[in-house]
Amino acid sequence: MKKPVVDYRAFRFSRINEPRFSHIKLLGGWLIYFALFFLTENLIPLHRCHVIHCALDDLIPFNEYFAAFYCFWYVLLTGSLLYFFLYDVARFKQLQIYIMVTQIAAMTVYIFYPSVQLLRPEIMPRDNLFCHVMALIYAFDTPTGVCPSLHVAYSMGIVSVWCRRRETPKRWKAFIIASAVMISVSVAFVKQHSVLDIIAAIPTGLLAESLVYGAPHARKRSTAERNGKASKYCAG
Repeated sequence: MKKPVVDYRAFRFSRINEPRFSHIKLLGGWLIYFALFFLTENLIPLHRCHVIHCALDDLIPFNEYFAAFYCFWYVLLTGSLLYFFLYDVARFKQLQIYIMVTQIAAMTVYIFYPSVQLLRPEIMPRDNLFCHVMALIYAFDTPTGVCPSLHVAYSMGIVSVWCRRRETPKRWKAFIIASAVMISVSVAFVKQHSVLDIIAAIPTGLLAESLVYGAPHARKRSTAERNGKASKYCAG
């Protein structure tokens, strides 16, 4: 069995500032997120929310079977964070910071531009397990605070971290990418989000990408500068 890179058995809250345990503090971002989620879900009146809708939403039928992909997001997110937490702390930090940036960006939008979608079916069209699952999700997750979609933004972060990791097998990268695509599509088919929410999640994810990894032009400039210095050193 693979051994964790950090012996968490030695962890005590009094030792949380030690370098080997300091990354655990990043998990506190979830406490802030859930607190803001509760506030935006319960304290913003519905009449203040802007309806998110586009013509493409009406062309996408409700399909409860996409609930499998929608729910798999929870497994993929939790599994990725847990794996990196145990076996790759640097990647754990990247993914958690990516998530925190998207959380802050999304919650800021939810507060200053409250949103709601009215796409959910009033009555489930069929009586099966997947419809029951979606009915349960509808019951605890209101249709407010939807733009941008965090399902999509987080999926972008998961893909980014796994695909940037050299040790990740190509088959696993392909699986992660395919899963992220299906998850992003599923939010529209289970009527949890408008297509506009999916589109809005892209710049949200790119913002997190630039803050976690640096802007592409900055990376290129940094690489060029290093190469230039190396060439100058060799020439000298």
